Parts: sequence; structure tokens; C-alpha cells
Amino acid sequence: MTTSAELPTTLGHSAPNPYCASGLPRRRIRPPLANCSDPTPFYRGGNWARSPLRIDDPGELIVAMPPMLGFVPERSLVVAVLRAGMPPGMSPVIDAVARFDLEPPGGRRGMAARIAQCLSHICAAEQADEVLAVVVDDRAAAPGPPEAHPRRVARAALHTALVAALDKRLATHEVMLAGAWGVPAIDVGEHWWPLLGGPGGGVLPDPAKSSVALASVLDGRPIHASRAELTAVLAPDPELCERVAAHLDGAFERARDRYVRAMRHGELDGYHRSLLENVLWQIAHTASGALPEPPEIAELVGALREPVVRGTLYALAYTDHAAAAERLWVRMVRALPGPDRADAATLLGYGAYVRGDGPFAGMALDVALAADPFHSMAGLLESGLRSGMRPGPLRRVGRSGHEMAADLGIDLGPLIR
Repeated sequence: MTTSAELPTTLGHSAPNPYCASGLPRRRIRPPLANCSDPTPFYRGGNWARSPLRIDDPGELIVAMPPMLGFVPERSLVVAVLRAGMPPGMSPVIDAVARFDLEPPGGRRGMAARIAQCLSHICAAEQADEVLAVVVDDRAAAPGPPEAHPRRVARAALHTALVAALDKRLATHEVMLAGAWGVPAIDVGEHWWPLLGGPGGGVLPDPAKSSVALASVLDGRPIHASRAELTAVLAPDPELCERVAAHLDGAFERARDRYVRAMRHGELDGYHRSLLENVLWQIAHTASGALPEPPEIAELVGALREPVVRGTLYALAYTDHAAAAERLWVRMVRALPGPDRADAATLLGYGAYVRGDGPFAGMALDVALAADPFHSMAGLLESGLRSGMRPGPLRRVGRSGHEMAADLGIDLGPLIR
């Protein structure tokens, strides 16, 4: 779903194109998404990138990391995977971005080997043989007199050693680390420095004024201040959960009675159609700025429990209703406990996946699998992210949902992606 076409350096919709201090050629870049430090390790995609953008230095690459990831990385190693341009002969494009914690749960021992292994799988899937790396760590400082900031300089030396080890490990997988840089934080005025040798360093421009960041905002993709802030979007709302729980039993009893009547009279399609119509009405209501109240959320849970109805809703990710549907799924994820939470989270993860918001997709699917470890669709989508599967093959799920809705007599509108 990513694209790449010529565009001047204006408000383009793509990831940056570094002219690296280490002598890398100017590159065309299309955006990616990935996060190898989390349970779901690989996010990719980025349908928001419509064309390449020319960038002159590593500083521009560094400030483009937050909009590519959807949040500002901290104490992280971020790696951009370069894939050969198409048609053959075109310069490489960035096809994925992977983020690794600098302090992984398993400790730093063998860290370079683990990262190289992860990247080798990504590169194999993307037919890539080059990567760029950025280390973000507020505890580090650019090389200088040790007496100035001894601990920060020592920390920077650790990063240099990590990058050198990673370079060697990647070489065994026939992947080249084409450039690497360090920076304390991604903020205006921060100094960056090379980690693979080469000339000096530089100062970061204002990340908020980056063309990539502006493009992200224009496309409605917020850049969160941290990964924790992004995760908080899906955190349960205890008060809302309690209020919804008070209505669930009654909603399920009413749904069961309607189902039994429909079965008795051979009107099961009509039953499913009424449930789907209610979900679509709530989505339209959400699009106008309102959010469903607890009794309405309880009714929606009964609809999502029906596989036929739930199956049709995946199609919304490819329609003009996608944004409103995602707002409704977020509301339900925050309002529901247990397995019912998994259905809404999976719909949310699917929508984020197909539009290229990999980090958010991974988090939503983590929520789904935590609520229901045996949720089949969440498991399949999580496996797709883990293996680096492009969003394209998922379109058949949306197309199938669109056809299911049509069989119920409901037109969801044209598939726009």
C-alpha cells in the first residue's frame, strides 16, 4: 500500500531521504513502520506515503523517526530497512522501520545478535540488503573530553560498541549497516553524532517543522510524545467499564430472545441485518462527534459476538467510514472487559494495519490477545505483523466483509483503498 513517486521538497507524504555524512547516496524513501522490541516485533506499511522526499543530512532522517513510528522514541535503537527501488536501477527506498529497547527484558548480553537476527528476517522478507540505524538515549552525549560528562560519554561509547557489533553480525547475514548516528533526544537543537566514524555531526532541526511530521498531521496521524502515551489510548477506563458491565446481562438476554425468534421464523438474515444496521448507525453517530453511552455499548457487544456481523465490519477499514469506525472501536476497547474486548481491539488493529499505522495495529492486537489469547483473527493478524506481511493480502478480508454485507441487503459504499 505504500507508493513512491517524484515530488519536490514540500509538504510531501513520505519518510525522509538522507544524504548521509558517511557518504551514502541520496535516496528515495517511502515510509514504513516496525517495532522489534515489543511482543509484536515487526510493523510495516504506510499508505500515507504518497511520494518521496529529498533530505540532505542525517538530522532530517532522525527528526522523521517520530512520524514514521507514530510516537517519539526514547532509549531506543531505531533501524530503517532499505529495499531496492523499483523498477531496477532506481535508488533504494525505506521499506520498514524497526525499534528496539536499549534495555531489553533479557538484558544486553547477546543484544546485537538478537537484533541482527530480527533484522535479517525483515530484510529477507523485503528483499533488502542495507539498513540505517539511529540510537536515541538521553543518558549519552557526543564524543568529547571524558571529564566534561564522563557518564554520558561512557554511555555513548557503549552505543558505539553496540553498533560495531551489530555491523559485524549483520554482515554475516549479508546485510550492510550503511550508516549509524546517536542523539540524546529527538528535539530541536539536540546534537547528533556518527557512530560508525565519519565527519563531525550536527544539530537537529525542529521536528515539528519536518515535512514528514507535517504530512503526518495533515493525514490525521497524531505523533504521540512517547510510546506510553500511545499505549494509554487503549487503556481501560474503569468507571466506563463498570457502567457498561451493569447493562451487559440485560443486553445479552434481549439479543438471545431476538435470536431465538429469528431462528424459529427462519429470519436469521433479518436478525443479522438489524444488528449490523445498529452498528452502522452508531458509527454514523460517532462521525458526528458523539460517542455511545454504556447501554448502547452493551447492545453493540451483542452485535460483535455474531461472526456474520463482525465479519462484515472489517470492510469498513476500506470505506469512508474507517475513521469513525476506529473511534467507535477505541471507545469499546476502553469500555469492555475480557473476551468481548478482543473483538473490538481486533477490528481496531485490522483498520490500523491496512492503513499502515503499524505501531498502533500491534498495540491493538496485543490488547486483543491479552483479552482472548485464542482469538483466531487477532492471532492471524499478529502473525502477519510479526512476519512483515504487507497490508495488501488483507484486502480480501475486507472484500469478503463487503460481500457479506451485500448479502444481508446493506450497501457499505465503495471500497476506496
